[in-house]
Amino acid sequence: MTQLPSKAQILDWIAQNPGLSAKRDIAKAFGIKGDQRIDLKRLLKELEAEGALEKRRHTYRDSSKLPPVSLLVILPPDSQGDQWATPMDWEGEGPAPKILYRPAKTDAPMAEGDRILARLTEVKGDAGYEARLIRKLGTNPQRILGIFRKEAEGGRIVPIDKGQDKDWRVGRDFTLNARDGELVEAEQSGRRGLGLPQARIVNRLGDPSAPKAVSLIAIHQHGIPDHFPDPVIAEADAEKPAGLKGREDLRDLPLVTIDPIDARDHDDAVYAEPDTDPANPGGHIVWVAIADVAHYVRPGSALDREARKRGNSTYFPDRVVPMLPDRLSGDLCSLHEGVPRACLAVRMKLDASGQKIGHRFVRGLMRSAASLDYTEVQNAADGRPNDKCAPLMDRIIKPLYAAYEATKKARALRQPLDLDLPERKIVLSDEGKVVSVAFRDRFEAHKLIEEFMILANVAAAEELIQHRRPLLFRVHEEPSADKIEALREVAEASGFVLAKGQVLKTAHLNRLLAQAEGSEFDELMNITTLRSMTQAYYHPENFGHFGLALRSYAHFTSPIRRYSDLIVHRALISAHGWGKDGLSAEDIESLEDTAKHISDTERRSMAAERDTTDRYLAAYLADRVGAEFSGRISGVQRFGLFVRLDETGADGLIPIRDVGREFFHFDPDSQTLMGADTGLTIGIGQRVTVRLAEAIPVTGGLVLELLEIEGRSLPAGRAGKKGRFNPRKPGKAAARDEKLKRKVIRKRK
Repeated sequence: MTQLPSKAQILDWIAQNPGLSAKRDIAKAFGIKGDQRIDLKRLLKELEAEGALEKRRHTYRDSSKLPPVSLLVILPPDSQGDQWATPMDWEGEGPAPKILYRPAKTDAPMAEGDRILARLTEVKGDAGYEARLIRKLGTNPQRILGIFRKEAEGGRIVPIDKGQDKDWRVGRDFTLNARDGELVEAEQSGRRGLGLPQARIVNRLGDPSAPKAVSLIAIHQHGIPDHFPDPVIAEADAEKPAGLKGREDLRDLPLVTIDPIDARDHDDAVYAEPDTDPANPGGHIVWVAIADVAHYVRPGSALDREARKRGNSTYFPDRVVPMLPDRLSGDLCSLHEGVPRACLAVRMKLDASGQKIGHRFVRGLMRSAASLDYTEVQNAADGRPNDKCAPLMDRIIKPLYAAYEATKKARALRQPLDLDLPERKIVLSDEGKVVSVAFRDRFEAHKLIEEFMILANVAAAEELIQHRRPLLFRVHEEPSADKIEALREVAEASGFVLAKGQVLKTAHLNRLLAQAEGSEFDELMNITTLRSMTQAYYHPENFGHFGLALRSYAHFTSPIRRYSDLIVHRALISAHGWGKDGLSAEDIESLEDTAKHISDTERRSMAAERDTTDRYLAAYLADRVGAEFSGRISGVQRFGLFVRLDETGADGLIPIRDVGREFFHFDPDSQTLMGADTGLTIGIGQRVTVRLAEAIPVTGGLVLELLEIEGRSLPAGRAGKKGRFNPRKPGKAAARDEKLKRKVIRKRK
């Protein structure tokens, strides 16, 4: 048996091998195997308790050494002009080691007392360390993404963000050798003052007009991590398919996946059959099986840390930024046809009216009987099965639709919010150019899967509440009184009624939407109702889900692309004692922080996806500048009108300077503009004809000219000749009216 090393030998080896300081590395170096690993662990813990070693995650380092990335305080320059620094958190014995601060050419000057995060390199002998700046603490420089324009003394950056109207100046030493016209990322440098703000380029991103650069812009602009660190990829690549041990065998259950035809992953499968229990006449059994991501992504692992950091996957027309590496999302955790896959599944019992009257969760091993898409399943249900669906009709497809028909009865009683908002589909060529913009078809097959997923999510929340286990709820609170009042005003202006003086329920909103259905205000009322809603979020406390009209709701059905679902899976594993990969103590302790973080990452992804869609639509319409379009006013602000175009669903802005030939008063309460001369009132929902004046693909902006409103040209007002803009200030208009009033009074006397 190998003799254990002494503490001194361990410390010497770690000092000589700072990059190999994990426990397994130490064991391998000294030939320690088997039970001796327990003794080695004890020695390392003793050294840690004595302060000789510091444990960081799974590695150890000498406490007398500084970590490679440290927090420093800048000291005044010495007599030679060199700048030194001292560590902020030195805990070793004796004085802190010397640190020479070596700024790069593009780094801003540092003053005495500045705090920085720096990367350290140990210098041999008694010289201590050299430090290179990562970032200055106490500051959070604004970041911009834009097009670099080269000039003699450096250049300037034209921001691509629609909300930024100022260029940024870049000094000669801060260009990072960027080329003219190149897409760059930069950060603010120096203090704000008169003139253009100063920036320094920190990243060159290439040609902004290159194919598929649109989503790349959004990824960088919103700070979405799109590169997996090497340890994360290594962990994913090392994973093997799960076996049957500790699982219920579901491989003979003909579960099927139903997804969009271009789906990038398949993480849920369904199956239904009539309930043969005499006590439940006309009832149904519905199975929902979800990929067992928790088996591969264990708490505290590199995969787990990266998944939490990302929070969710982000989807663009040309790419996906996944939460998990492709080895998992596209392989081990994707329920491919005919391949055994680990899953968490729920068997739900429904009565004849579609009410869930029982459920049971299992950790299983399944094998998908078929990978289907929505279109072929709907065609089969409508009597046009293809060769793949024909053999599945009696055993799989018909029972699924029979169970779904029952759930429609339960849904009608529950009255969840029934919005009808078509989803745009942007079709790209292989080169990344927009070929067409259309609206996605929405079949009963979509609603079937949606309803079964909601049932499974409710079952997961109820199961964990019953077991008194911590979890993340999906919360959707009811809208504020102000937002409902604004919705009521739009409804009344459109000729509809939303009654006052009652506790708001989704049924009231559904009645409003039913009034508008089929009318010219149909889309308007759906959009306005959606805007009146609060945003859903995650929270460890249960505040209910207003939109779905549910008391308890959690996300369980998409752990490949949502970290919230992974937390729920772990909670179920812990609740049933299915393994050691359940909810960890650290998961529980940080549950509230995790909820806030992933709610934020979800909003970040939504903003990035929306910006990308805007840019693709602008690129698609760029060749049609000067063309006329019909649309509807979707927003009114002091600075202009937003119009949603009928053909593509794109939103464009009519600047206030181009709205008529008179001054317009803005009423924020009613969301209207009123002409000072003519009294013309412009509000949300009115039909307009516009001309496309400008389409800017790099920002996604569309500028429109107003030609007609409700089929009529705008009145000329008192501004003079047609087509001339001559605004008058409201103060002057009021003074004029008062003067006329006094004249009338004097004449009457």
